[in-house]
Amino acid sequence: MIEGTPSVTDAATSKTALDIHEILKILPHRYPILLIDRVLELKPKESIVAIKNVTINEPFFNGHFPGLPIMPGVLIVEAIAQAGGALLLTEVEDRADKLMVFTGIERAKFRRPVSPGDQLRIEVEVKGWRVIPRMIAAKMHGVAYVAGKLVAEATVSCQLIDSSRGRSEGSDGTGDDASAE
Repeated sequence: MIEGTPSVTDAATSKTALDIHEILKILPHRYPILLIDRVLELKPKESIVAIKNVTINEPFFNGHFPGLPIMPGVLIVEAIAQAGGALLLTEVEDRADKLMVFTGIERAKFRRPVSPGDQLRIEVEVKGWRVIPRMIAAKMHGVAYVAGKLVAEATVSCQLIDSSRGRSEGSDGTGDDASAE
């Protein structure tokens, strides 16, 4: 069930379609791990449709697999999660201070290979959305198609947490505190 009503703060997130520049304002991911190129449809707290143009220049094709390049299934699931994350983050006012973390993958199935030149169409539907103080949790079901044929599906769970959670003041991210001796 969808609870709470966080408001949207900028014009880019109130649109029903987003280009790559608007996606970059919403998601913290960058090359080579940003796996959505465009949002075709966005229905707040309900669903999102995004695309990923799969090119031979993707770094994972160097080793997966030489002579028979196939997009790793785990990256298709990550693309589903990123599309869902874009949907989730459009509902958050202070998203610059938040971090979306993957909390689960269920019922992942891979039906057909995804190859260079394919356009992955990712459709994600919200199954559950819960707002509690300092955190939003969501469960979403995503399906991925190439040329109208199902290639993969998965149910993903994620949480949106404060980006400072778990970090001590003065920490440089390595676990070493410069002030400790």
